[in-house]
Parts: sequence; C-alpha cells; structure tokens
Amino acid sequence: MKMLVFLALLGLHSAAAVTHSLKYFYTGSSQVPNFPEFVFVGMVDEVEMIYCDSNTNKAEPKQDWMNKATDQQYWERETGNCLGYQPSFKGNIEIVKQRFNQTGGVHIYQLMYGCEWDDETDKVVNGFSQFGYDGEDFITFDLKTETWIAPNPQAVITKHKLDSNKAINAQRKNYLTQICIDWLKKYVNYGKISLLRTERPSLSLLQKTPSSPVSCHATGFYTHRAMMFWRKDGEELHEGRGEILPNNDGSFQMSAVLDLSSVKPEDWGKYECVFQLSGVNDIVTKLDKAVIRSNEKTDMTIIIVVAVVVVALVVIAVVGFMVYKKKKDGEAKVLNNSSDSGSEQSERLKPQP
Repeated sequence: MKMLVFLALLGLHSAAAVTHSLKYFYTGSSQVPNFPEFVFVGMVDEVEMIYCDSNTNKAEPKQDWMNKATDQQYWERETGNCLGYQPSFKGNIEIVKQRFNQTGGVHIYQLMYGCEWDDETDKVVNGFSQFGYDGEDFITFDLKTETWIAPNPQAVITKHKLDSNKAINAQRKNYLTQICIDWLKKYVNYGKISLLRTERPSLSLLQKTPSSPVSCHATGFYTHRAMMFWRKDGEELHEGRGEILPNNDGSFQMSAVLDLSSVKPEDWGKYECVFQLSGVNDIVTKLDKAVIRSNEKTDMTIIIVVAVVVVALVVIAVVGFMVYKKKKDGEAKVLNNSSDSGSEQSERLKPQP
C-alpha cells in the first residue's frame, strides 16, 4: 500500500450509493523550504473544513458552515490539538530517520486516519489509520484484527510496541467505527447545504487542434461523489479519466479525455461522454464535431483555471504528501489522552514510532 495524492475519487458507477468520508491528515516535515514543520488538515467528503500549522499555531475553519456550526470552545480545543501534536511529529521524524540510517535532507512523516459511512444504509463502510514516511506506508492499523501491519523492517519495532497495548487498539477501533462516524454525520449535517448540493454541471467538449484528444470537461458541481467517462456502443472505456479538482467557489471540476487517433470518422457517433452524480440523472454528450469548442482562447482560459487550481492544491498535496497510492485501507493513530471525553478531539491518536 503506497501513498498517493489524497483526493481519492469515491466510485459512483451506478450513481446509487452515497458514501461520506471524514479524514484527518497530520504532517510533520524536515527541511522543506517555505513550508511549516507541522500541518493539520481535516476534510469532510474531500472538502477541507479545518486547517492549522506551526506558523499560525491556530486552528481555523476553511468553510463558512464550519464557522457557523461550531463555538469558540471547539476551536480552542482544535488549536490545543494542533499545538499538542507538533513535538511528537518533530521527534518522530528524527526517530524514523535513525531507523533508515538517514541524517539530513527533506523528510515527511504523516498520520492519516478517518472513516467512511453510507448514508443510505447507515452502515460503516471503512475505518482507517495509517502512518507514512517519505511517501511510503510506514505502518497501518488492521481494523479486523486490531493489530498493526509493518510493510518494512524499520517499522517492526513500532508494530511490536503498538500491538502490545491491546486496550488502546480496542479504543482505536471504537473511534474508527463509532465516534468518527458520529462526528462525520454531524459534519455532513453542518455542511449539508454545500456538501449535498446536486446542481447539474456545465459540460463542454474541448479540443485544441483537429488532431488533439477531445476533453469532456464538467465544472460547477458540488460534490466529490461524481464520475465521468467515455463509452463506445454503451460500453465504458476505462482510459482517459481525470481526477476531481476543486474550484475557488467551492464547486468541483473534472475531465475525461478521448484519444481520437484510433477513432474512425465513421465511428464518431458511437462515442459519448457520460457524467454521473448522485441525485442527478446521467448527463450524456455525444461525440460531435459541431459541439466541440476548439478556439485557443477558450482552451487557454481553461488551462489558466486548472493552473490556478493546481497551485492551490500544492500545499494540500504536500500536506497529503503523496498520500495513498493504493488502498484507502489503512491509517494510523494512537489515542490522545485528553480529559475532555465529550469531544472528538479527545479521541484522536498520539503517534509514536
């Protein structure tokens, strides 16, 4: 299980199941130019809701609905949580560096954990807890066995240490399968006006030159639970899919690319672009030269928009630091022994290698 950029796409092939997610990312870094030594990000349905770093030392809401639904005590607790984890992550980087016989250089140590819930069946879809180091999995919690999986020898010491504390691991499982889900439901309810919006997106077929690939571009939808793909004669084509990216106004955009090099002119009518979104009927656009927008001015505007989005994602990408190249399974957290049992923050994990 390697790590990948954390904006994971929740499949919606049938546009039926509605899965919500709550994820937390704690990132400690060493010698990364112009980047805080510690960053904490909380996300609901892939939408950033809370942020704190070692430069500001203050937890802040990233969505208006979070600000309106919470009180001052909530943000004081989150700020305390942010401050409390910084020494652990700074120390853990040094410990793990020693495990790998490293001295200086750029290094990143991260904890990612959270849960997923199906609001139609009211069932827990997933609970995950995982540590990563320099873009690779370091150690992962197995929810079923309540033990840790060490993918490399350097993490075996940590595995033995964490496996020996069965009570803490039981608490961890309880958090991932119950407490996390309860808070996920609260957050979804806080942001339901935004998170559950189902407006139809604007859909365009774009092409730079007559020989270039055709990009089916959707923008202006308000949920990450979407899918876009090309199909031929009703059969889905699996290549050319792009990731979902956020717009500055809180909506999302995505594209699916079709390579025309193998498409015969007489077969154009067999191809169509399909956009699926929960709560919205499929939007289908036929491959038709008459509707393709190909003037370079339009394309340049889109390129600029995408470029702005990519720049905005750089910080998150580092925060997510190459988070999760394979499974969503996994994550790591070691419970914080805070005395405030009435808050989600008191159940958070205290990472230690």
